[in-house]
Amino acid sequence: MTWNKLLQPDLILEGSVLNLTPEMIQQYGLKGLVLDVDETLVPFTVGVASPELQEWVEQIRVSTELFLVSNNLSEARIGGIARSLNLPYYLGAAKPSRRKIRAALTAMNLPVQQVGMVGDRLFTDVIAGNRLGMFTVLVDPIVDPDAALRSHPVRNFEVWLSEILGATITPKKTKIHKT
Repeated sequence: MTWNKLLQPDLILEGSVLNLTPEMIQQYGLKGLVLDVDETLVPFTVGVASPELQEWVEQIRVSTELFLVSNNLSEARIGGIARSLNLPYYLGAAKPSRRKIRAALTAMNLPVQQVGMVGDRLFTDVIAGNRLGMFTVLVDPIVDPDAALRSHPVRNFEVWLSEILGATITPKKTKIHKT
Protein backbone atom coordinates (compact mmCIF):
# COMPACT_ATOMS: atom_id res chain seq x y z
CA MET A 1 0.00 0.00 0.00
CA THR A 2 1.41 3.41 -0.95
CA TRP A 3 1.86 6.22 1.56
CA ASN A 4 -0.87 8.35 0.01
CA LYS A 5 -3.34 5.43 0.34
CA LEU A 6 -2.23 4.70 3.92
CA LEU A 7 -2.66 8.34 4.95
CA GLN A 8 -5.84 9.14 3.01
CA PRO A 9 -8.97 9.15 5.20
CA ASP A 10 -12.20 8.05 3.53
CA LEU A 11 -14.08 10.89 5.24
CA ILE A 12 -12.69 14.13 6.61
CA LEU A 13 -15.06 15.95 8.94
CA GLU A 14 -14.76 19.58 9.75
CA GLY A 15 -15.21 19.85 13.48
CA SER A 16 -15.37 17.22 16.18
CA VAL A 17 -16.69 13.67 16.26
CA LEU A 18 -20.00 15.17 17.42
CA ASN A 19 -20.55 16.18 13.76
CA LEU A 20 -20.65 12.51 12.73
CA THR A 21 -24.36 11.80 12.39
CA PRO A 22 -26.31 8.54 12.28
CA GLU A 23 -27.31 9.47 8.72
CA MET A 24 -23.66 9.76 7.66
CA ILE A 25 -22.83 6.44 9.31
CA GLN A 26 -25.74 4.80 7.49
CA GLN A 27 -24.79 6.48 4.18
CA TYR A 28 -21.40 4.75 4.28
CA GLY A 29 -22.87 1.38 5.24
CA LEU A 30 -21.21 1.29 8.65
CA LYS A 31 -22.55 -0.92 11.43
CA GLY A 32 -19.76 -0.20 13.92
CA LEU A 33 -17.21 2.43 14.92
CA VAL A 34 -13.87 2.05 16.63
CA LEU A 35 -13.24 5.37 18.37
CA ASP A 36 -9.97 6.90 19.48
CA VAL A 37 -10.30 8.64 22.86
CA ASP A 38 -7.74 11.41 23.50
CA GLU A 39 -8.64 14.54 21.54
CA THR A 40 -11.15 12.56 19.46
CA LEU A 41 -13.75 12.20 22.23
CA VAL A 42 -12.31 14.28 25.07
CA PRO A 43 -9.46 16.77 25.48
CA PHE A 44 -6.26 15.13 26.70
CA THR A 45 -6.50 17.07 29.98
CA VAL A 46 -10.09 16.01 30.75
CA GLY A 47 -10.96 12.72 32.47
CA VAL A 48 -14.72 12.63 32.00
CA ALA A 49 -17.10 12.56 29.06
CA SER A 50 -18.99 15.79 28.42
CA PRO A 51 -22.81 15.77 28.46
CA GLU A 52 -22.68 16.46 24.69
CA LEU A 53 -20.49 13.40 24.12
CA GLN A 54 -22.74 11.24 26.31
CA GLU A 55 -25.76 12.39 24.28
CA TRP A 56 -23.91 11.71 20.98
CA VAL A 57 -22.96 8.18 22.12
CA GLU A 58 -26.58 7.45 23.12
CA GLN A 59 -27.80 8.68 19.73
CA ILE A 60 -25.19 6.69 17.74
CA ARG A 61 -25.38 3.43 19.72
CA VAL A 62 -29.04 2.94 18.71
CA SER A 63 -27.90 1.67 15.31
CA THR A 64 -24.11 1.35 15.57
CA GLU A 65 -21.76 -0.82 17.66
CA LEU A 66 -19.15 1.31 19.44
CA PHE A 67 -15.73 0.35 20.84
CA LEU A 68 -12.99 2.59 22.28
CA VAL A 69 -9.35 1.88 21.34
CA SER A 70 -6.75 4.22 22.83
CA ASN A 71 -2.98 4.46 22.81
CA ASN A 72 -3.19 5.92 26.32
CA LEU A 73 -1.95 3.56 29.05
CA SER A 74 -3.99 5.03 31.91
CA GLU A 75 -6.62 2.53 33.07
CA ALA A 76 -8.02 5.15 35.45
CA ARG A 77 -8.48 7.73 32.68
CA ILE A 78 -9.54 5.60 29.68
CA GLY A 79 -11.47 3.10 31.80
CA GLY A 80 -13.27 5.93 33.57
CA ILE A 81 -14.29 7.56 30.30
CA ALA A 82 -15.37 4.20 28.85
CA ARG A 83 -17.42 3.35 31.93
CA SER A 84 -19.09 6.79 31.92
CA LEU A 85 -20.15 6.07 28.31
CA ASN A 86 -20.93 2.38 29.03
CA LEU A 87 -18.62 1.30 26.19
CA PRO A 88 -16.08 -1.52 25.86
CA TYR A 89 -12.47 -0.43 25.46
CA TYR A 90 -8.83 -1.32 24.96
CA LEU A 91 -5.98 0.87 26.12
CA GLY A 92 -2.28 0.80 25.24
CA ALA A 93 -3.11 0.07 21.59
CA ALA A 94 0.18 1.40 20.18
CA LYS A 95 -1.58 2.51 16.98
CA PRO A 96 -0.74 2.28 14.10
CA SER A 97 -0.43 -1.29 15.39
CA ARG A 98 -3.52 -3.24 14.37
CA ARG A 99 -3.58 -5.81 17.18
CA LYS A 100 -6.08 -4.18 19.57
CA ILE A 101 -8.21 -2.83 16.74
CA ARG A 102 -8.45 -6.39 15.40
CA ALA A 103 -9.48 -7.53 18.88
CA ALA A 104 -12.19 -4.83 18.93
CA LEU A 105 -13.40 -5.96 15.50
CA THR A 106 -13.58 -9.55 16.76
CA ALA A 107 -15.54 -8.44 19.83
CA MET A 108 -17.94 -6.44 17.63
CA ASN A 109 -18.43 -9.47 15.36
CA LEU A 110 -18.73 -7.29 12.27
CA PRO A 111 -16.98 -7.48 8.88
CA VAL A 112 -14.06 -5.04 8.73
CA GLN A 113 -15.65 -3.24 5.75
CA GLN A 114 -18.66 -2.32 7.93
CA VAL A 115 -16.61 -0.71 10.70
CA GLY A 116 -15.22 2.80 10.71
CA MET A 117 -12.03 3.89 12.49
CA VAL A 118 -12.60 7.39 13.86
CA GLY A 119 -9.75 9.52 15.14
CA ASP A 120 -7.96 12.84 15.08
CA ARG A 121 -4.52 11.61 14.01
CA LEU A 122 -3.33 10.56 10.57
CA PHE A 123 -0.22 8.65 11.62
CA THR A 124 -2.00 6.55 14.24
CA ASP A 125 -5.75 6.27 13.70
CA VAL A 126 -5.99 6.64 9.92
CA ILE A 127 -2.96 4.48 9.12
CA ALA A 128 -4.16 1.71 11.47
CA GLY A 129 -7.66 1.74 10.02
CA ASN A 130 -6.45 1.83 6.42
CA ARG A 131 -4.02 -1.03 7.04
CA LEU A 132 -7.01 -3.15 8.12
CA GLY A 133 -9.26 -2.07 5.25
CA MET A 134 -11.62 -0.11 7.51
CA PHE A 135 -13.52 3.02 6.51
CA THR A 136 -11.44 5.81 8.08
CA VAL A 137 -12.80 9.07 9.46
CA LEU A 138 -10.54 11.99 10.41
CA VAL A 139 -12.02 14.57 12.79
CA ASP A 140 -10.66 17.79 14.23
CA PRO A 141 -9.14 17.33 17.68
CA ILE A 142 -11.20 18.33 20.71
CA VAL A 143 -8.91 20.40 22.89
CA ASP A 144 -9.13 21.87 26.36
CA PRO A 145 -10.38 25.47 26.09
CA ASP A 146 -7.33 26.63 28.08
CA ALA A 147 -5.05 25.03 25.46
CA ALA A 148 -7.14 26.00 22.43
CA LEU A 149 -4.93 28.96 21.57
CA ARG A 150 -1.92 26.70 21.14
CA SER A 151 -1.48 25.14 17.75
CA HIS A 152 -1.26 21.39 17.21
CA PRO A 153 2.31 21.06 15.93
CA VAL A 154 2.22 17.25 15.58
CA ARG A 155 -1.13 17.27 13.77
CA ASN A 156 0.00 20.18 11.55
CA PHE A 157 3.17 18.26 10.68
CA GLU A 158 1.16 15.10 9.91
CA VAL A 159 -1.15 17.01 7.54
CA TRP A 160 1.80 18.73 5.83
CA LEU A 161 3.73 15.47 5.37
CA SER A 162 0.61 13.58 4.25
CA GLU A 163 -0.05 16.12 1.53
CA ILE A 164 3.57 15.90 0.36
CA LEU A 165 3.12 12.11 0.17
CA GLY A 166 0.00 12.51 -1.96
CA ALA A 167 -2.94 12.37 0.45
CA THR A 168 -5.65 15.03 0.19
CA ILE A 169 -6.50 16.33 3.65
CA THR A 170 -9.33 18.75 2.99
CA PRO A 171 -12.48 18.80 5.18
CA LYS A 172 -15.78 17.47 3.88
CA LYS A 173 -14.27 15.60 0.93
CA THR A 174 -14.80 11.89 0.66
CA LYS A 175 -13.57 9.16 -1.56
CA ILE A 176 -15.37 6.14 -2.91
CA HIS A 177 -15.71 3.05 -0.71
CA LYS A 178 -12.81 0.62 -0.71
CA THR A 179 -13.32 -2.59 -2.64
